[in-house]
Amino acid sequence: MKQKVSKYNKLSDVDLLLLLKDGDRYAFTEIYNRYSGLLYVYAFKLTSSGDISKDMVQELFISLWDKRTSTNFKSSLSAYLYTAIRYKFLKEIARQKVKEGYAEQFLNHMVEGTDSTEVYLEEKELFRTVERLVSFLPPKMARAFVMHKLEFSSYEEIAEELNISVKTVQNLISQATTLLRPKLGFSMLSFLFLC
Repeated sequence: MKQKVSKYNKLSDVDLLLLLKDGDRYAFTEIYNRYSGLLYVYAFKLTSSGDISKDMVQELFISLWDKRTSTNFKSSLSAYLYTAIRYKFLKEIARQKVKEGYAEQFLNHMVEGTDSTEVYLEEKELFRTVERLVSFLPPKMARAFVMHKLEFSSYEEIAEELNISVKTVQNLISQATTLLRPKLGFSMLSFLFLC
């Protein structure tokens, strides 16, 4: 068994993903061993909480296994995992799943000098408003905007998924921003573009 496991730590992320999709538990274990510690450190930087960070990483890997056959990995494995942690954290803030103290600490770092409760409420409203407004944008523009601002995908990753040039991605996001700017309050827009 040791020999089998050592074979897996020599595989690339791409090979591991292919094996994972086939239900290979050794590939899953190798992905976990390769990334769980790094993801924990990243989650801790976001939350300042060991317990919340452990939970986030654990939930991410449970989800990775459960959805292994249906997940479409458009970017590298590491980009997918880091994006998933950051997106999960922002969603948890929006849904009040992070303890109020940690949410306030995060928001205070982002908007110094503003009442944290007010910012927290605005941030919740932002997610609802952005979801509603984005649904009125043309499909490619909406997808490009969501991928970049809420899923933290790079221009290159978006271009690949949408089968368009990087320049077109930049234009779509710029146009979406122009269309959304008058409909969003200044602090809500500022928070979105700091993320």
